[in-house]
Amino acid sequence: MSVTLATRQRVGIEKIWAYPGQTALDMTELADARDREHSYVLETLLVKERSVNPCWEDPVTIAVNAAKPMLSEEDRQSIEFLLVGTESSPDQGKPISTFVHRFLDLPPTCRNFETKHACYSGTSALMTAVHWVASGVAGDAKALVIATDQSRMHLGSPWEFVMGTGAVALLISNKPKVIEFELETNGYWTKEVGDTFRPTSKIEAGNTENSVYCYLEALEGAYDHFLAKAGDTDMNTDFKAHLYHVPFGGMVFRAHRTLLRRTRPVKKKEAQANFDAKVLPGLSHNSRFGGTYSASTFLALMGMVDNNPDLEAGDHLSIFSYGSGSCSEFYRVHLCPEAKDVVAQANLGGLLDNRQKISVAEYEAIENERTGYIDVGTYVPPTDGINNLYKNQYEGKNLLVLKNLDGFFRNYDWS
Repeated sequence: MSVTLATRQRVGIEKIWAYPGQTALDMTELADARDREHSYVLETLLVKERSVNPCWEDPVTIAVNAAKPMLSEEDRQSIEFLLVGTESSPDQGKPISTFVHRFLDLPPTCRNFETKHACYSGTSALMTAVHWVASGVAGDAKALVIATDQSRMHLGSPWEFVMGTGAVALLISNKPKVIEFELETNGYWTKEVGDTFRPTSKIEAGNTENSVYCYLEALEGAYDHFLAKAGDTDMNTDFKAHLYHVPFGGMVFRAHRTLLRRTRPVKKKEAQANFDAKVLPGLSHNSRFGGTYSASTFLALMGMVDNNPDLEAGDHLSIFSYGSGSCSEFYRVHLCPEAKDVVAQANLGGLLDNRQKISVAEYEAIENERTGYIDVGTYVPPTDGINNLYKNQYEGKNLLVLKNLDGFFRNYDWS
């Protein structure tokens, strides 16, 4: 007999926060520089801007900067499990979760580790944390999950328009205030494929066309597993909104249309109207970050709560996560009464607005400088230039930054 929502241990996201970095590159300016039509980035890819990490930011700093504003002292003392999902770790052995643990001042009685599975990394961390809380073995202790990633350099390549950076922090507890999980119906699916991968510390490679089909195959596989557990479910009537992994917005439309067609034939115009109503509001923040890998589904959650006025407490949402290689998960969650207020506290739209605009030339200079210090043992990030970016956006703001590399050890400090 399956456990009902009324009798099982409640578990979900109590708090959520995000960090979009401090820079914004206008994608129409990049399109002009690469001789591409504006419609390609704005209408096909559904990307308006992208964040770029300067050399004093990395997956460690953005993870800490995402979680620090969210956590009260009481929260920090209650955390006994820290999981950081990333495919962008700067170290092949030492998990970045150790740095995150230190700079968030979490208690020493805390498990921590880093998860890696491409864009599924954050969801793999999340589901591990959620099941741990749901088990009740730690009483009222909480888990902190952070998805943090940055792209590699892709100057002049087709991938360039879907790259980005960002981090999302999730506080998981038995007192959910954003969403509550329905773990007994989670569907998952896995298959070894070679769609995208990072074979070295500097290269992000793969087959973009193959990746699209791998994503869609994994979506249907995970959805079939969900249906086997949940029984008859109609995508159009049983969910108020849908959230997907977002490599770029155009891929999300293809995914949504694929599932709508599982019930009956759907013309493109009808699928577009359904997408606009039940998916597009969730892409509002993603469209300003660029590609954020495992953080993208959680940014879609924040966007949906922030920008869909029709959402109400108790509404069912579907969430789909995909990671190249591959693994995927399709699951159902319930919106909590406090969700809108909790997500609003993160002020993600305001943080995005506050970023400093950078030119294409500045973006290219950052990418070249950042790629140049990968695998270097001694390095001090230059904080001059880029139109006074450090002084304008970091100095005195108490953000974590990379100070230097000394014998390969990474030294961080507060700005």
